[in-house]
Amino acid sequence: MESREHPSLEGMAPGPGPGEAPARLGTRGRVVLGFFALAAAYFLWTEHRAHVIQFLPWGILALCPLMHLFMHRGHGGNGSHDSGRDTGGGGRES
Repeated sequence: MESREHPSLEGMAPGPGPGEAPARLGTRGRVVLGFFALAAAYFLWTEHRAHVIQFLPWGILALCPLMHLFMHRGHGGNGSHDSGRDTGGGGRES
């Protein structure tokens, strides 16, 4: 018996091989994806605006611990980065 591909697959380009990466999304695909994302964002905003605005103050409060962690970079090594510098606090030297 002869091994033949399915007739509907004739003329189609083969997919990526075992060690190859799949093709990236082209410019047209990105534009279409962008329009779908904008449409989804619009409909989510118009349908759920009351819910989002209702919980906005709680969201801001929830961001406070995250800002603390990212701005202070955690609590490891407190005092190690300012150990040799003058802080300019206006104190007198003895």
